[in-house]
Amino acid sequence: MDLDSTDVAKIAHLAQLQVADADLDAYAADLSNILHLVEQMNAVDTAGVEPMAHPLHMAQRLRADAVTETDQREAFQSVAPATEDGLYLVPKVIE
Repeated sequence: MDLDSTDVAKIAHLAQLQVADADLDAYAADLSNILHLVEQMNAVDTAGVEPMAHPLHMAQRLRADAVTETDQREAFQSVAPATEDGLYLVPKVIE
């Protein structure tokens, strides 16, 4: 599918984008190239291909679940306007 400058102007209007008239032809060419690539990808037969979560067949290395910082809740809440039982108190915003 090839786009021309009028198509790009319509798309820009629908997307509420301001595009200079001098740039419309360049955007039309770029968008047409993208649409051609999508057409090529849609033409590939993927009937026997199993979806993958990751392109490499290997387990991810995970770091040890260990505490690396000290509890500083008291220090952080000391500058808060209002706290109660370790929680920050905020004004009600929904009636």
